[in-house]
Amino acid sequence: MSSKSAIQLIILIIIFIILGGVYLKYFSKEKIIVDQTLQQTEKEININSQNNNKNKDESESANSTNNDKSKKEKNIKNNKTDLEETSVIKAEKKNKELNTYKKKDNEIPNIVKDVEYLTTDKNGNKYKILATSGRTNQDNKNILDLDNVSGEITSNQRSTIYIVSDFAEYNSSTLGSKFYKNVVINYEDKQITCENFDINMDTNIAIAYNNVVVTDPKSTMKAGKIALNIETKEIDINPDRSGKSKVQINTKQ
Repeated sequence: MSSKSAIQLIILIIIFIILGGVYLKYFSKEKIIVDQTLQQTEKEININSQNNNKNKDESESANSTNNDKSKKEKNIKNNKTDLEETSVIKAEKKNKELNTYKKKDNEIPNIVKDVEYLTTDKNGNKYKILATSGRTNQDNKNILDLDNVSGEITSNQRSTIYIVSDFAEYNSSTLGSKFYKNVVINYEDKQITCENFDINMDTNIAIAYNNVVVTDPKSTMKAGKIALNIETKEIDINPDRSGKSKVQINTKQ
């Protein structure tokens, strides 16, 4: 080989070495940087993806929790509302029932049909009271209000006294009776009409008052008040306290 060819070969080798060095120095380093950049980018993408998934899961979990909480609060509120409405309905129903019962009690309290009372006083006089109906007095539970009343007072020694009236009050504690409105009393040959007739069983005295008229076969008497002794059948005739009504006696011819 000539010296010229050897020099050319050496120059070529040097050129290749230089080119190889340049390639290794720049292009290989750039590839490594690119690879590292790609790896870093992929890593960041994976991290971001994981974070996004985590945030999404947390968001979904939070939303689910919030929804559950909201749903629970809504259910509690609805249940509370239902309970309140139920309580109000029950209270209104109860009040309505109480008002209905109260109204009914005020209108016809403890009504009884076909009432009959039999009583005997200390002197042996027997009192019998009959009524088509009766009910407990609103102001006094011991008093029974009677409708369409008839009564009898009998004894072993005296004639029977008969009484009729539209209404009466019978007191079970005192055994007293008060007949009123369209009262008619009959005994022996006498008839007494009045608006009020009260009987006291302790004293055996009965008082007739308000528009009193006493009729017998011989006369008619008008007076303010008459006291009748049930034991002796004696009559005490008096004008009323105001003095407006005086005793009037009309003799029948």
